Parts: sequence; C-alpha cells; structure tokens
Amino acid sequence: MVADIDAAQDHVHLLLYIWLSDNNGMKVVEALKRAAGRGVKCRAMADDLGSRAMIASPHWQDMKAAGVQLASALPIGNPLLRPLKGRIDLRNHRKIVVVDNKITYCGSQNCADPEFRVKPKYAPWVDALIRFEGPIVRQNQYLFATDWQAGTGENISHLLEEPMAAYGKGFPAQVIGTGPTVRNSAMPEIFETLIFGARKRLIISTPYYVPNTPMQAALCASARRGVDTTIIFPAKNDSWIVGAASRSYYLDLLEAGVQIYEYVGGLLHTKSLTIDGEVTLIGSANMDRRSFELNYENNILFYDKDLTNDVVQRQQSYIAKSESVTVESVENWSWRHRLWNNTIAMLGPVL
Repeated sequence: MVADIDAAQDHVHLLLYIWLSDNNGMKVVEALKRAAGRGVKCRAMADDLGSRAMIASPHWQDMKAAGVQLASALPIGNPLLRPLKGRIDLRNHRKIVVVDNKITYCGSQNCADPEFRVKPKYAPWVDALIRFEGPIVRQNQYLFATDWQAGTGENISHLLEEPMAAYGKGFPAQVIGTGPTVRNSAMPEIFETLIFGARKRLIISTPYYVPNTPMQAALCASARRGVDTTIIFPAKNDSWIVGAASRSYYLDLLEAGVQIYEYVGGLLHTKSLTIDGEVTLIGSANMDRRSFELNYENNILFYDKDLTNDVVQRQQSYIAKSESVTVESVENWSWRHRLWNNTIAMLGPVL
C-alpha cells in the first residue's frame, strides 16, 4: 500500500475505521505526506471514534500541514450533547484505499500493526486484504466519494467520469457498500443469499457472530442439505460480550452438521466467505447486528477460481491453527457457562 502511494501520480484516497500511530500507521502517514509534497491530491478520512487517537495526535496536524486533506467521519463532538443532535452509535467501519483510479484495496485490515497496541493481549490481529485493479476500482471510488462529500461537502464526482484504462482478462466483481442510511437489511440478505447459493463447500471466517434468525437458519440449512459447511471464529474474542453471544449459537449449528473451529493463533479478524472454490466475499462486514444495522461497511464479491483458491488456502491456514469444536465439548460446558452465553445472546439486537 505504501509502495502504491509512493507511486501515485494524481490522487490517493483513504477511508479507515481504525488508524493507529504505530509502525504501519506511521508508514502510511509519511507516505501521504510524501505524496502531497510532490503534488498528488491526497484525501484521508477516518472514523471519529475508531481513529480518535490519531485524529487527536500531532501526526494528524502534520499531515494537514503537508497538504493532505483530512476529515473525520461521523464526528462525535461532545458525547453528552451528541445524542441531542444525532446517533453516536452509527460508525463508518469501511476500509477503502484508492490510488489514481487504478488500484484499490478491500479487506478486514485497519491501518495498524498486527500487535494492535490498543488491545495487545489479543494480538496478533490476523487479517486479509486484497489488492484489485480494473473497473472495480471505480466502484470503491464511488463509495469514497459519497462518504467524502457527506463529511466535507466537497464534490469529487468528476473522478467517477474519467475514462477507464484498458485492462486485459479479468473476472466478474462487485463492490457492496451498506449502511444504516440505505436499506439496512442488505448486508444480512447478501450473506444469506450466498449461503443458500453454496452447493458443495462453504467456508466462513468472522470474528463477530451475532446473527439474525434467517442467517442462523441459512447456515444450518446449508449443512443439512449436504454442503460441507465450515465456520472459523477466534478462540479469544476481544469483545467478551460478542464472544459469549456467539457461543450460544454453537449447539444448533453443530447439530445441523456445521463444522466449527476456534482459531488460537491470535484474534482472527478476517471477514471472508468462499463458495464452492469459485466465489468469494471479502471486506469489512462482520456477521453481527452492528454490521447489519449500525455500521457503514464495504465488501467486494467476486467470481474467480484462482483468486478464490488463494482465499481458501488462507482459510485453511486458519483452520490449521484452530481447535475443533464438537457437540460433545459444547454439551460438557457447565450450566453456568451455557446460561451466561444464552443470557448475553438475548441482548443480541443491541450488541
């Protein structure tokens, strides 16, 4: 990403949920300053809650002084007064990078080191990010442009009208942007449609699983109709509330035939879904109510066997560092453990 920013000739656009002033975070800060210094138009937006430390740091002012245009997404201001003016719980969880209308990135990784110093006891954060070229870049550019105009008032739609460069052989792909101000059922419907579309094999990795009823039913139905259905969670979740709620759904999934693994090599943060070794969904959306109803998210859905195989290999590497969860192991949980998980799950709609 830094190399692409250093090679940029016209513009660089970043939209981030969490941006830390650690090793990786500062590499991007310095790359943006270098790009702005040589005349590249740099626009960077970060969520006002997720990136509050960066926004309040001297590095934010240094970038501004270097010529980088900056904006806070969904500013909070005074948290005591904010509920009188708007929703404090709506957040921009997107992770978008666009360079020169030619390159874009999509995945789960925030702008931070794997050690994730704000929550070090769960480290390393394990993420996946894919670099794309081609017409799909323009779709991510559209998402950035809408958020940038909403946050700053600047209209950069002219960038969406530039002629596209000619590309060689590619594959079908689509950006999927969701959020609370559009049809907020879109993200769960996409997950459910893809799950129902699986015929042979379905592999999912997600750190946060607090499904609605149709999604839980779709996963159970997938296994019952003979699809090899696997889902990978982190063994140690940075949100003890979501971790407990997730485990309340284990027994129904397992009894339906879903294979569950818990990753023990760190905080598995990758949000990925692969179908039949051909189709992949990757991006920022978790399989929980917050991503469905409160967060602005971005994902890319694509159909390509080779790239999907790469994602499957990454998913298999997660499984290799995971422990299998069985019906017997769940049934051996104490009644207190189960009661706790189920009690927390009752709060699912507000988690």
